Amino acid sequence: MFLALTAFAAALLWSPHAGRAAALHLILAVGAMPLIFGAMSHFIPVLTRTRSAPGALATVPVLALAGGALVVAALGFPGMLWGQQAGALLAVTAASALFVWSRRRRAGMLGRPHPGLDWYEAALACLVAALLAILASTVWPQQAPALRRLHLHLNTLGFVGLTAMGTLAVLLPTVAGRPDPQTSPRLRRDLPWAVAGTLLVAVGAAWFGPLAWIGGALWAAPPARLGTRWLRLYRAEIVALHGAAPLLAAALAGLVVSAMLGAANAIPAAATLHSVQPAWAFVAGFILPLVSGAASQLLPVWLRPGMQGGWHARLRGNLGRYGGARAILFAIAGGAAGTGQEWGLLLGAVTLILFLLQAGVALAQALIIQPRSPS
Repeated sequence: MFLALTAFAAALLWSPHAGRAAALHLILAVGAMPLIFGAMSHFIPVLTRTRSAPGALATVPVLALAGGALVVAALGFPGMLWGQQAGALLAVTAASALFVWSRRRRAGMLGRPHPGLDWYEAALACLVAALLAILASTVWPQQAPALRRLHLHLNTLGFVGLTAMGTLAVLLPTVAGRPDPQTSPRLRRDLPWAVAGTLLVAVGAAWFGPLAWIGGALWAAPPARLGTRWLRLYRAEIVALHGAAPLLAAALAGLVVSAMLGAANAIPAAATLHSVQPAWAFVAGFILPLVSGAASQLLPVWLRPGMQGGWHARLRGNLGRYGGARAILFAIAGGAAGTGQEWGLLLGAVTLILFLLQAGVALAQALIIQPRSPS
């Protein structure tokens, strides 16, 4: 997780001096993809009520990281153009292996899996399709620009977006300590809308812009319903100064805004407005609050699995301190970056670096200064 957060900060600071594609791939391919694969390896056994992932599955995030690093290197060094295809092949292999493992866990479990598993598998399918689009561009060069746009939207709204929606619906009630009984039915009902919206936005951005407007409307419906539900049930936690809840709510809002900017940018008339940068709004306004909020809640569990006690509560409190203030800063950064203001990326990077420093101090206190209890 810290590798992903460091990659995000480095990419935001590097973005004014590097190509947009290289910086985005540093964030998505080197930072987000291995992190998501690792999280899925942890959560899929929970969703299927099966044993923990085998040790061999730990190679999947490493394979994805290697593929992402190859792509970034290829974009940074013109002599390494082969790295794009090689990196895409490695990432396809990793995503396919994780998808097959998930399907096997589904087939071998008793009863029906949690609907969050459907969102994860749909996200993996979108990622495989996005990577295949890049590989197809090498044999269909006249369609390369369209295939790159297809790749971008299948990756952001499809892979990252669907994963986030499936996780956020469960994570914020967990953070608040009050489960929402409507979570599972809503996840089952909303997945077709989100998948259809993703495909329409991606195809529309690639070949026929008006489809992206329809897709954007479909895609926005599930997070809008989820946000309305959250405000009804968890308003106090969302508007708090501290905790992970404000960051998760800001991430949901940033996801909707960036999706709408992406749909608008698919229309030729809107695409001429070079100040509109939906990809940077997606990074600064969605990914940064999402990952930092999730880290605040999940790091204590990952560091010491099992029964939760005072050690977990103290570390979680220290990680979530001033989470509400960070959420506001990330929202401002996402809005500025999405409208082409470079200072928005700098603000996002600085806010993230401050969180990394805060997390480093909190972890040092928890793991070094405070001795481990006998329990």
